[in-house]
Amino acid sequence: MSTFQDLGLNNDLLQAITDLGFTKPSEVQEKAIPILLGSEGDLVALAQTGTGKTAAFGFPMLEKIDVNSKTTQGLILSPTRELCLQITNEMKLYGKYCKGLNVVAVYGGSSISEQARDVKRGAQIIVATPGRMKDMISRRMVDISKIQYSVLDEADEMLNMGFKEDITNILSHTPDDKSTWLFSATMPREVSAIAKNFMHDPQEITVGNKNESTSNVSHEYYLVNARDRYQSLKRLADANPDIFSVIFCRTKRDTQKVAEKLIEDGYNAGALHGDLSQNQRDLVMNAFRKNQIQMLVATDVAARGIDVDDVTHVINYQLPDEIETYTHRSGRTGRAGKTGVSMVIVSKSEVRKIKSIERIIKRKFEKKDIPDGMEICEVQLMSLANKINNTEINHEIDKYLSSINELFEDTSKDELIKKFFSVEFTRFYDYYKKAKNLNVSADGGRDDSERVSNSKSTRYFINVGSKDGYDWMTLKDFLKDQLQLGQDDVFKVEVKDSFSFFNTENELKEKVIDFFTDFKNNGRFVNVEVSENRGGGGKRRGDRNRGSGRRRDDRKGGGKRRSEGASKPRRSNSNSGGSNAFKPRRSRR
Repeated sequence: MSTFQDLGLNNDLLQAITDLGFTKPSEVQEKAIPILLGSEGDLVALAQTGTGKTAAFGFPMLEKIDVNSKTTQGLILSPTRELCLQITNEMKLYGKYCKGLNVVAVYGGSSISEQARDVKRGAQIIVATPGRMKDMISRRMVDISKIQYSVLDEADEMLNMGFKEDITNILSHTPDDKSTWLFSATMPREVSAIAKNFMHDPQEITVGNKNESTSNVSHEYYLVNARDRYQSLKRLADANPDIFSVIFCRTKRDTQKVAEKLIEDGYNAGALHGDLSQNQRDLVMNAFRKNQIQMLVATDVAARGIDVDDVTHVINYQLPDEIETYTHRSGRTGRAGKTGVSMVIVSKSEVRKIKSIERIIKRKFEKKDIPDGMEICEVQLMSLANKINNTEINHEIDKYLSSINELFEDTSKDELIKKFFSVEFTRFYDYYKKAKNLNVSADGGRDDSERVSNSKSTRYFINVGSKDGYDWMTLKDFLKDQLQLGQDDVFKVEVKDSFSFFNTENELKEKVIDFFTDFKNNGRFVNVEVSENRGGGGKRRGDRNRGSGRRRDDRKGGGKRRSEGASKPRRSNSNSGGSNAFKPRRSRR
């Protein structure tokens, strides 16, 4: 591997690199920097999060811009406020010896007029989120008509977040002869389209293979009943006492709910999602960076700004809607040369997705078992023993030793050790001594998500299907959000072309039927009725003795059922949480 000196960087940058403690360039830096320094063309770089992409485009941009000019020459677009601020701070550190350098962050949630003033003072480089940048352009607060270099960082994630139109609009205000550098972890069709429309014969570099996960991350999955998902999460945390993790949920509501449960159960946890104010998000991220939060529960969008090198585990509490998103999740760990673990908690109905992810990331998952109670007790006991063994003695305790020795003068060494460790051990032992086995066999047994034949569940017909834009996952989300149910209260979701089926426990039947009586979405009826066949498919109750498809009139409100189905609703993200489960309190870090 070459050194930073070999890459052709100037002395100001090399001095900053020495101050930062960088010794050797990463693979993406080694490949990208010589290309960007040696030409004025375009570049597409595919590399995982945490591989040093900011330095890969940051050093060449700082080398090429004229710090004596106050004209904006470089524009870096990133998907989130947190990532925008992170890039800005890193660029300032890289350019600390570049006298006259001014790097300005432009993002939502802060004063737009103050940001505009900072830019007008002479910002050679602007780092921006697409939404705020487009807003400032429309208000004529910035001029990017003379930029020479544009960077699209985390391009795939920006497009996933719906910024395609904003990016297109922003780039339309830039010169055609600028150099565009696109950095992305994956290369979906949308990113390819951006490259085709706004770049001219770009060179392409790939670190690893396209969409491939970094080799620093190992991948594991745990097969459990859907109703045991949260208990499994707690056991994985307890089995890793020094865990410092990001836990991914698919919706804002589930993110908040899981975080609240963890906090109630004594864990150092916090939630990060789009319903939080910017001040709340800053407080959570600051606590996480300081290790005051060990378990950060986040949505995929909110997690884009997380840049913490010491994350030991990523836990997929739920798999993402888009399989490619898993690559971004697992990239939160195994950063800066460290190793990490990506865990996935799945039910039997989701196992097929593991195979799909393996094909994309070109890594195999190891199937592991959720540890049983006694395994966790042993791990916790030995963790405590190691911490005590490594604890530096505080000699201020010496003046109390005579009193302590007097108290234990009739206690043997073995008995004293047992008493000491029992303080912590007993709490975990009492909690886990009767704990059930949470693991599910892939061959036998039945997943809770497939509970269809027992008398405790009710199966329903609903008149929306794949034609209305649903798959089983999005329909399940719609139902649980509308009904304000938990993640596992809706199961056995089966989506057909123009209708679907789902199950709930019997005690929820009245709530479900009452809620969907004359329920409309965007002016169209969404009809839910009890299905006669518990196993899926079949006719709705009452259909056998009638020849038409008319809606029953014996339910409150009557009226006709709309045969064309319903349009896909916007998800509700109201927060609810709480847990009645007892959990031994964990010591605060």
